[in-house]
Amino acid sequence: MPQLVVLALLGAGFYAGYRLVVRTKQMVAEMRRAEDELRRNATSGALEKDMGALEYDAASGVYRPAKQG
Repeated sequence: MPQLVVLALLGAGFYAGYRLVVRTKQMVAEMRRAEDELRRNATSGALEKDMGALEYDAASGVYRPAKQG
């Protein structure tokens, strides 16, 4: 009977290790995709930042984000 307990514990340990390896591989793949995307964006030129609608401020002579509300 103790052999079955040890066998069950070993099986649970192997399963937990397998899940850890699978999860790690998924995270590495996701990080590589994100890194590739960052490289593509960096080589394509300047990053675009959406500031929403802009209003011209005559007092300072610059454009500023429009006030909400």
